[in-house]
Amino acid sequence: MYEFDWSSIGPSLPWLLNGMVITLKITVIAIIVGIIWGTLLAVMRLSSFKPLSWFASSYVNVFRSIPLVMVLLWFYLIVPGFLQRVLGLSPQTDIRLISAMVAFSLFEAAYYSEIIRAGIQSVSRGQSHAALALGMTHWQSMQLIILPQAFRAMVPLLLTQGIVLFQDTSLVYVLSLADFFRTATTIGERDGTQVEMILFAGGVYFIISLSASLLVSWLKKRTVS
Repeated sequence: MYEFDWSSIGPSLPWLLNGMVITLKITVIAIIVGIIWGTLLAVMRLSSFKPLSWFASSYVNVFRSIPLVMVLLWFYLIVPGFLQRVLGLSPQTDIRLISAMVAFSLFEAAYYSEIIRAGIQSVSRGQSHAALALGMTHWQSMQLIILPQAFRAMVPLLLTQGIVLFQDTSLVYVLSLADFFRTATTIGERDGTQVEMILFAGGVYFIISLSASLLVSWLKKRTVS
């Protein structure tokens, strides 16, 4: 019978914490950039100007049709060389974290775009017409009237997508980036406690995701009320 050995967790907490910091950095940056870029994509997709609408629709469809792990590998191969040429960085500079942030941000923007587009379309068109009747431009009515109402209704969905994003960050192991999951498995391989470290990492992901899900449920109740 297998005997579990949890003794390596305590001494490894500083390294695990550093890994969690990297995981949270990727998550937070991808959420912020993804929502901003996703909002622009949603507005472009709803635009009557066909080239903008076509570009946004093509962007969303392409990124939603490609596995995330493939996007990570593409950006890992493309972004470092691009940044080294543009910024004059040394080839020895480790920019795997930047590559991961860029890949997650652009990938998640496609999903946030669909959530935001649905939120915009859920707002009554009468409010947009009323804003135009008051002399507002289309962009002013979108910024001051439509988007604030849409975002209020979309907060639970945006946070739910953020939870999925947090879980997906474990895929950066393909870049050998020392995030929380990669750090845990590396420590497990070193100490011969790989099963225990994977279970521990899974437990941490579960607790954080469950806590965030409960927060989303609470926000949904407040939104409905």
